[in-house]
Amino acid sequence: MRVMVLVKATADSEKRIMPSTELFEAMGRYNAELVDAGIMLAGDGLRPSVDGKRVAFNGASRTVIDGPFAETKELVAGYWLWQVRDMDHAVEWVKRCPNPMTGPSEIEIRPLFEMADFDAVSTPDAAAIHQQNRDKLGG
Repeated sequence: MRVMVLVKATADSEKRIMPSTELFEAMGRYNAELVDAGIMLAGDGLRPSVDGKRVAFNGASRTVIDGPFAETKELVAGYWLWQVRDMDHAVEWVKRCPNPMTGPSEIEIRPLFEMADFDAVSTPDAAAIHQQNRDKLGG
């Protein structure tokens, strides 16, 4: 099972307050454990929303919205992509994570869709196109 593990932003992360050296080193050791266990497929930190943009869709219309974005508690400051046995396995690993922020924080775990989830709406041609794309990406 693949899951996206989302590190929620905080007021400090949105203000560009960097982690301490100790936290930075602890997160490096934790990431090494994830890699060594064969769990981590990808991961990175994200710059604050002031550096980002959103594109809003309404029919054929597209509107670009510059950051910063409101509701810090709904923003993402970083992510991992993991391959785990099941959701309980992902929770076990998240509980081992150092607190990624200097104060209270949250990490959200979301399962990714797999091609089998789309069996009811997929055609053989659509499935082949999606598989070709995944193959090109190495996944």
